[in-house]
Amino acid sequence: MDVEALAAAAIYLFSTYNYFLNVYKKKVIKRKWRRRRWWMLTIHRNRTKQTMDNQLAEMLAEPSGEFDNFVRMSNSDFEFLIQKVSPIVAKQDTDWREAIPVKIRLALTLRYLATGDSFRSLHYLFKVSSQLISRIVPEVCLALNEALKDFVKDWGRNKEEKQWIEDGKTMWNKCSKRMWDDRKYFVLQKTKA
Repeated sequence: MDVEALAAAAIYLFSTYNYFLNVYKKKVIKRKWRRRRWWMLTIHRNRTKQTMDNQLAEMLAEPSGEFDNFVRMSNSDFEFLIQKVSPIVAKQDTDWREAIPVKIRLALTLRYLATGDSFRSLHYLFKVSSQLISRIVPEVCLALNEALKDFVKDWGRNKEEKQWIEDGKTMWNKCSKRMWDDRKYFVLQKTKA
């Protein structure tokens, strides 16, 4: 073998070695600097059942009625709902995380129904992820419907109620109506649909 062929082979091997070494290093660097994702944010990792119960207990103990304003009902009504809903909504703790207590689930749902806050704003208030809130609210609403169905009257079942509903519809659907309100006279026109 002549010297030129040997030098060309050495240069080829050296450049191939450098190419593979650089490609491997780039892959290692990409893996090393890749942004890590956590399955739970820091504010959620620090939450415990005790901290969540303390938050509600502080509001309940406040004599100014802050809790009544928060969930838009009295403490006794809230406890009544907890008794009715807890068998349906309660979850078990796992090895990986503690379950959200029934009180928090109910308070979160009532706060959402009372204010219409977004799940994102409730996320900061209750320290529960917005994805979990989007699962909790419908679940608790269904449980409330199931638990309170005996307390809600279903209209339109018998003849008298059906007649009363029909009378109201016909009275409302007349072409024009006249109303008195604070000494003012209004004529309501039927809208064209």
